[in-house]
Amino acid sequence: MPGERIEGYATDPSALIERLFQQVAERSMVGLPFYRPQLPIKACAFQLLEGQLFGALLTPWMLQLMLLPGPGQRWDYRRADERLALAFPQGEILFRPGEIAPDLYYLSCSLLSPVDPALSAERAVALAENSVRLALSLPVRQTSVINTGRRALLRGALSANKG
Repeated sequence: MPGERIEGYATDPSALIERLFQQVAERSMVGLPFYRPQLPIKACAFQLLEGQLFGALLTPWMLQLMLLPGPGQRWDYRRADERLALAFPQGEILFRPGEIAPDLYYLSCSLLSPVDPALSAERAVALAENSVRLALSLPVRQTSVINTGRRALLRGALSANKG
């Protein structure tokens, strides 16, 4: 609700996330054409990130990054139509608020929706875990450095000084 403050989670919210999304699946997702029954509902790789809880959620219908308030944190409530760009090592990631009232309030970034039907459960979980690692990893930049060895380097330096 607008004006409301959301209290942080003192412990790992993975079990809560899985239980609540299992309820969503049973209530409204099972039987839809994009539902992949071979995939689990799994909260993956949740960890503290600057005081917030960050991880991924895999379901039979989607894969998303999730951010929840961490221990001692208080978030302002945001409407579902708001967007929030957050800075990660790989660059900005756009999140939107979501909730399963009254137990779960989070920010999410959709990565796959729907999930590829050819994806096995094992590979889907690995993809979710790797998505978290990738979002938190430092960017890699290619450079065109040529290792010429010390002699060539010294000859080049000496040649440059002679000119």
